[in-house]
Amino acid sequence: MALSVTAFEPTPNPNAIKCLVQPTTGDRIRSYFNASQAEGDPLAMALFAIPGITHVLIHTTFITLCKTPQTGWPAVKTAIKRVLREHA
Repeated sequence: MALSVTAFEPTPNPNAIKCLVQPTTGDRIRSYFNASQAEGDPLAMALFAIPGITHVLIHTTFITLCKTPQTGWPAVKTAIKRVLREHA
């Protein structure tokens, strides 16, 4: 089932954003600091394919993503929505 972002929330880190998602991402919490750590996790790999993404935390009801300082949020948010819509 595809996921959708219900809201983006800022975090104290200006290079991180919390994405509230529906339905849940499953019952397993996972965190990756690079794409090679995420190997075997299709959702995490798709999120790391977004240019500028440096860290992915997938919780059951939210996803937190970190980006490089030079990467802008508008393009990242659009890509996040696309990745989650396409995730099955």
